[in-house]
Amino acid sequence: MEKLIITAALTGAEVTREQQPNLPITPDEIADAAFECAKAGASIVHVHGRYDDGTPTQDKEVYRQIINKVRERCDVIVQVSTGGAVGMTAQERLAPVTLKPEMATLSMGSVNFGNDVFMNHPDDMDIFATTMKDLGVKIEYEVFDTGMITTVNRWLKKGLISAPLHVDFVLGIPGAMAGTPEALMYMRSQLPAEASWTVAGIGAAQLPLATMAIILGGHVRVGFEDNVYYRKGELATSNAQLVERVARISREHDRAVATPDEARKILGMPARH
Repeated sequence: MEKLIITAALTGAEVTREQQPNLPITPDEIADAAFECAKAGASIVHVHGRYDDGTPTQDKEVYRQIINKVRERCDVIVQVSTGGAVGMTAQERLAPVTLKPEMATLSMGSVNFGNDVFMNHPDDMDIFATTMKDLGVKIEYEVFDTGMITTVNRWLKKGLISAPLHVDFVLGIPGAMAGTPEALMYMRSQLPAEASWTVAGIGAAQLPLATMAIILGGHVRVGFEDNVYYRKGELATSNAQLVERVARISREHDRAVATPDEARKILGMPARH
């Protein structure tokens, strides 16, 4: 079994300091959290931009600071979000990709998102995919529901996207696919041949789905974007604490954890120079 890639989703667009006092917000805080997660075993950090007051932003200059500061501290793959926050325009959401990060996410459809609707028009999705391809940015296809994995397969068949694919199953969002073992097994069964996959379990689903992914040969995303607790009623002290637990569980199952360079090789990405 190939080594485990751990992604740390450090901040997100929705979590507040009131919910999680240790949430990293500024570029320096995000870079420090990335460094701690890298030491704990993460090879990818998934980043969202925030202004200093905590407001979510896709401002290219904020992302530039984050990417540069992370790279000064460690060699993790920086994966920028193009999801942004609910209500942002497609143009806003795409802005960080023009910085040519190593990796970026691409949501594969619209979905109810709690009391909001996360809109992803097919034309916008096509523009996002084409832009990432043209700029040499590795795409992680974010899938929240069954129709989205069907779209991934349809786009692959039409030649709109190309292998090797890496898919992230985001399970447990209210309004989307449940964060259950049965949901993960079904989504995994629909993957294109030879695609790699990660699972991001939301809230209480994070730990059980992470454990399943370790055993099944998938990869794992953890972090404050998806879950602020270490266990029920106990806030996590840091993103790194959540990474450390996954790394420990993986090693207990005799599955080694990938370094950033090993993750790049597994994902079919060029080595970083």
